[in-house]
Amino acid sequence: MKEIQNVLICGIGAIGSIYANKISKFSPQNLKILVDKNRLNNYSKNPKIFNGEILNLNYVLPENNDFSADLIIIATKYDGLFDAIENIKNFVKEDTIILSLLNGVTSEDLIAEKYGYKHILHSYFIGHSAMRNGNNIIHDGVGTIVFGVKNENLTDKNDIIILKKYFEKAGIDYKIPPDIWRSLWLKFMLNVSSNQSSAILRMTFGQMQNNEKFIDFLVNVMKEVQILAQKEGVNNTETMISEAIETFNKMIPEGKTSMLQDVEAGRKTEVDIFAGHIIELGKKYNIPTPYNLVMKSLLDIISYNK
Repeated sequence: MKEIQNVLICGIGAIGSIYANKISKFSPQNLKILVDKNRLNNYSKNPKIFNGEILNLNYVLPENNDFSADLIIIATKYDGLFDAIENIKNFVKEDTIILSLLNGVTSEDLIAEKYGYKHILHSYFIGHSAMRNGNNIIHDGVGTIVFGVKNENLTDKNDIIILKKYFEKAGIDYKIPPDIWRSLWLKFMLNVSSNQSSAILRMTFGQMQNNEKFIDFLVNVMKEVQILAQKEGVNNTETMISEAIETFNKMIPEGKTSMLQDVEAGRKTEVDIFAGHIIELGKKYNIPTPYNLVMKSLLDIISYNK
């Protein structure tokens, strides 16, 4: 593949809708949105609305076999990842690039178990939170896809150039850090500390940013992530907390984390890939994770019977 033309997006929630909107404006005839029959019926009756405008998208079902994707963007929640991995199989060809914009640090490994690592780039979204109310999405346009190759022995680094060229043509903001594994863990640190605590305390970014006691708590959570990041082979962990705090302070004061929005809407949270993963790593390396143990217990209570 010399260039990306056909794109498949799996998951059009808060993040997926941002890129469905951008790509549909750039090349609508080459964009497909993968859905199941229930979502197809739902979106046909109640279309997605992005910043006040209806998203007129081309939907495709998993059993379709007449569309091959050059790029697949997976933007589901974690509990939808395993269905997504199975449902994209008819659209994956030998050189299809796969991007996972899921939170956490494990989705690429799970996708690679089925499709191999040759064309899977590590990636994530960083920016202002999109506000989601049902099928209505509001976003101010501040957001970047960060991507790169974690291991050049496993993944074709030429995919970076191919994806870079496509994003530039489509007007998609991107960043290619020198160390994608460190960058991914830096985003993970921010999610583990701010997403979970905000969902428990029901605080906006501004309320968190202006509360000294909260910042002390945030840093203590980050310290648990920092220790485990070092164990997981992340470089230069000593400056991660200050960098994460700097990013945290740039979030718009009225914004809400995705997990707080999930709690308010009665949706299942992603606590298992945040505190749950930290707790698992703590057991693996015999390192205490008391802050994450408490947050997971509280979030499990909040989500009970949802």
